[in-house]
Amino acid sequence: MSGRIINNLIEVRQGDSFNIMLQVLSKGEPADLSDSTIRMQVRNEQNEMMFELLGKIVDEENGKLVLCITPEQSNIEIGDYKCDIQLETADGSVNTIFPLNVNQIGVFRITPQVTIKEN
Repeated sequence: MSGRIINNLIEVRQGDSFNIMLQVLSKGEPADLSDSTIRMQVRNEQNEMMFELLGKIVDEENGKLVLCITPEQSNIEIGDYKCDIQLETADGSVNTIFPLNVNQIGVFRITPQVTIKEN
C-alpha cells in the first residue's frame, strides 16, 4: 500500500493500491455513520472524471471508514488531479471531509513507478 495523505494532498504511486482509512469526528467524538455513504471523485483539469470510488463504512458507531484505491484506478497519467471526499449522512446532509479546509481544492497526485507489469 504505497501512498500518503498530507493536508490537502493524497499521493499514490502509479499502478499501486492504496487504502485511505479515516475516522469522522463530530464535536470531538466519533460520528455515527449508520446509513451514511462515502464517495470520492478524482477529476482532471478539464473536469473530466478519472474515477469515482465508493467507500466502505467499517465501524459505524466509531465513525471509521475506508476507501480502497485499486491499481487500475491509480494507473492514470502521472501528475496532479482535483479530488474530494464527501460524506452523505442518513438525514441527507452532504459534507466534504477531504480536504478539511473549505478554501482549498483536494489534490490527488500520481507519482512515477519503475516496475511495469508485462502481459
